[in-house]
Amino acid sequence: MPDQVRASHILRSTDDRSKEDALKEINDLKAEVDGGADFGELAREHSDCPSGRQGGDLGEFGRGMMVPEFEAAAFGMDVGDISDAVETDFGVHLIHRTE
Repeated sequence: MPDQVRASHILRSTDDRSKEDALKEINDLKAEVDGGADFGELAREHSDCPSGRQGGDLGEFGRGMMVPEFEAAAFGMDVGDISDAVETDFGVHLIHRTE
């Protein structure tokens, strides 16, 4: 198991939308990525996280640096994988493990 990973994400916050709406939006974005859309471009256009300006890049992070649900997903993926929807207290995420 790696001690550090690098990942990008798209966050649809539940501050101004329901969890159901955020989940639908993330699932729609996942379908776009699966269809060949550029993850970074979608992050710049749709992410509610400031990291969206960098294509969703969160840089490298170690265990204990992210909320448990996000960490479990990111560390459980292979490099290049795109997650299904991951729900946290911040909203719903689509995660791309890049390293």
